[in-house]
Amino acid sequence: MQIKDIKDGAHIEYPCRWTYRIIGRNEKEMREAVQVLIQDDPCEVIPSRVSATGKYVSLNIEVEVSCEEKRTSVYESLRNHPSIILVL
Repeated sequence: MQIKDIKDGAHIEYPCRWTYRIIGRNEKEMREAVQVLIQDDPCEVIPSRVSATGKYVSLNIEVEVSCEEKRTSVYESLRNHPSIILVL
């Protein structure tokens, strides 16, 4: 992925691999959500962290995005799923 500085902000060159970090309470449900939401797009789910109390878990999702609209669409889909509390 290449990001170039321009006057109005960063410019991302597509297609590129994009990483989303998702946080939730149940890793299995989160993995199932990713499988349903991302479907045909090749992606990699990488365990990230578990909170000190074990109440929350985070996963990194790496997916190929072809354009800004696709990147935003994946973000919104993840954000709106009930098993996912937060998307970064």
